[in-house]
Order: sequence, then structure tokens, then C-alpha cells
Amino acid sequence: MPYLVDFKDVSTQGLETSPVSDALAGLRANEARYLKNKFNHDFVVEQAGDATQTIDWVHQILAEERDLHIVSKPLQAAEFEADGSQRAYVFYESGLSINVLYGLEPGAKRAAGFKLSDGMEVPEELAEKFEFARQKSKLAGTIRGSFFVIKNEY
Repeated sequence: MPYLVDFKDVSTQGLETSPVSDALAGLRANEARYLKNKFNHDFVVEQAGDATQTIDWVHQILAEERDLHIVSKPLQAAEFEADGSQRAYVFYESGLSINVLYGLEPGAKRAAGFKLSDGMEVPEELAEKFEFARQKSKLAGTIRGSFFVIKNEY
């Protein structure tokens, strides 16, 4: 069942099995606030079982671009179009969040980003491949993030 993420009343709905569920809920709410403020988009996520196409697309990009295979179980995902870009988000049980920005026009920006919930370790599959910058968030505490540019067509 789709869930509208509320960034004013942060909830762990759908994320309860994560050992950092409160921080992951804050991270998800932080994304919802950004999308609402930047694009006036209401952020709606689905349970992973209902979003397999989105999760498969994100995993395909990670595998083909950087030979990355995420070990953690996906809990929720979202996919939508805003500002001329296809956007996808996957939230994992470990506390990891991956987002894909895929510009639809030739030459548009295309990137995959990683955000780590406060309190989680850097996943082994990412530790040696990326450096993570820190950012403070009222909703999510300290967020560590990194990204890479997508070079191929998906």
C-alpha cells in the first residue's frame, strides 16, 4: 500500500525492521521535505514487494555502472518524474538510501546518490569505493552521502 511521507510528523511506518529505523525515517522525511520544497512533489513510497520494477532499475544501474550489489534488504521505494528527470529512491533495512536522478533529455544530469542514516556503518560494498561527506539535518541528524555520475543509457 502506498504511503505518503509526512516530514512534519516523522513516522517509521514500513521501516520498523531496520536497526536504525528512527534515523532512516528521518532520512526519508528529509527527502520528502526537499521534494516538496523544490518541486512541490508529495513523496509517496511503496513497500519493496510492490516496487520491484523500480528496485530492479536502480540495482541494474549500480551493477552495470560500478559493479555494485547491495546486500541489505530493500524496504521501500519510489519512482516519479519531476523537473525533466526520472527519479527513484530505495530505502534499505541497513539504513542506506539510494536515489537515482536520470535526466530524460540527452546530455541532462544523471547520477546515483547514497545516503547513510545516522548510526549505521558504511556498507562493506561501498566502503572502499566511495568517500562520504557529512551534512546536518534537523530531521535526520547527521547524514553521510556520496554519489557517482551515470554514463550509460537506462
